[in-house]
Amino acid sequence: MALRGLLPPSTNQAYRGAGVSAAFLGLCAAGSLVPGLIHYGLPDGGAGVIAGIDLTTRRDTIVALFAWYGALQIPHGLAQVAVALRYRTLVPLFLALVVLERGLVGLDGWFGRGAGGHHPPEHYTTVAQAALAVVFLILSLRTRKVATDDHPAPAAP
Repeated sequence: MALRGLLPPSTNQAYRGAGVSAAFLGLCAAGSLVPGLIHYGLPDGGAGVIAGIDLTTRRDTIVALFAWYGALQIPHGLAQVAVALRYRTLVPLFLALVVLERGLVGLDGWFGRGAGGHHPPEHYTTVAQAALAVVFLILSLRTRKVATDDHPAPAAP
């Protein structure tokens, strides 16, 4: 397989955090890939048809910025997929990056330069995603007990 030379061996066996945190990171990957494909692929990048931005002035610049952002979101989402499925020891790091990214987007969208009264769908979902990412980050840092042949996991009561 061509990916063997590209991808190092999986680190999933060494991951001791909550499996649900890796699953959440997989959902975050979809939350990066889908908008990235929209921003890069739609004729207006979603600026007009989704975000409702007036494109009568500076259309080329706005659409180019949306395409640029989509071009960043797509590889970021692919990296999140790789971590969620194959390199789970990096789940805490990638969830911390989700908290930082979504936190910055939320701050700007609601209180900064993007807080001009109109809020596209992402402004609403980003706050919830940042809060959930904090919860799953904490869960990913908690060490779970793993059964071994020498020390089996205790039986449930």
